[in-house]
Amino acid sequence: MKLFDNNEAPQCAAALLDWFAHAMRPLPWRTTYHPYEVWISEIMLQQTQMERGVRYFQNWMERFPDIAAVAAASEEDVLHAWEGLGYYRRARFIQKAANIIMEQYGGKLPDTPEALGSLPGLGDYTVAAILSIAFNQDVLCIDANVERVFARLLNLEESPRTTAMTGIIREQGMLMLPRGRARLYNQALMELGALICGKNPKCSFCPIKSFCESRRLGLEHERPVPEQKPERIAVLAVHAILMNKENVFLVKRAAEGLWGGLWEFPGTEYTAETSSEKAVQDMLREKFGVRASGMKCVGTVRHNYTKHKLRATFYELTCPDDCWQRLSEQESGMIVNRSELSTLAMPAHHRKMAGRYAEKNIPPEAKQLSLI
Repeated sequence: MKLFDNNEAPQCAAALLDWFAHAMRPLPWRTTYHPYEVWISEIMLQQTQMERGVRYFQNWMERFPDIAAVAAASEEDVLHAWEGLGYYRRARFIQKAANIIMEQYGGKLPDTPEALGSLPGLGDYTVAAILSIAFNQDVLCIDANVERVFARLLNLEESPRTTAMTGIIREQGMLMLPRGRARLYNQALMELGALICGKNPKCSFCPIKSFCESRRLGLEHERPVPEQKPERIAVLAVHAILMNKENVFLVKRAAEGLWGGLWEFPGTEYTAETSSEKAVQDMLREKFGVRASGMKCVGTVRHNYTKHKLRATFYELTCPDDCWQRLSEQESGMIVNRSELSTLAMPAHHRKMAGRYAEKNIPPEAKQLSLI
């Protein structure tokens, strides 16, 4: 492992900033570095590729041009604008934080670590990013790109996610940070990690390759040392697409927890010992008091999230009027015309299936449900 000294650190930072001056991408929040825009961009780019994040950011700003607009919006509107980005707690936290900012800070994002850290959904990294990028305070931001850059620069022999290596990265990153230029410095590190020092490093284009220890040793492809990750947990789920003529029955997930507050086709998780068909029949009987027969399987959607690997099977059932009346009385349910499905915030695997029904021709009604 190599550590910079007080002479080499500023030289490396200067070469990095010279490169960034002409290599930086024209991202929309870099136009003015408005604190609100920096905040939203940082939250959106968590677990999201840049191109996709930019598209969502631009759509978001059209719908919610300032903090006041987010605070005044309905939760449904906020979640719908977020749909497809996943991790929907982030959107809820944005709205909760927006309300606090309106009430306590006059509608302006605060500029102290204590105040920012007290807002919902703002962890250490996001607080540091806002302070440095929006307010140009001398704070270091460490994301996955920065970890990868320093893992190669210093030739770290352990995963950069370990406590010891994180401490070294923070110490060396602060040593390199040119005071008064944190906004550009942090973005330059992240840009270098995204464009040059990626999983497959493009060392010949790197502006700081002469400072890189792993490059000198020919170990650039072996760094960073990977973090051991647990295997994904398999989850089986089944859902019923309940229809009556042009209408569809949906239920709303509880506000807390995974995909909280989103609309979905009613369903349940089940184990491999039970068939998907029996699981959906049991779910309909226990939750809604209806008996299913003659179901049609319309597809399976696979979706990976957090530490899980989901396999969701969907069955289509047409409801006679007596069953439809019972469903309409469900407090957590809602009946919508199939043309309205695209306007509702739904988990990704439900959105994929709903897309088939927004435009498809519904077959003639067949009584596949009966009251118990």
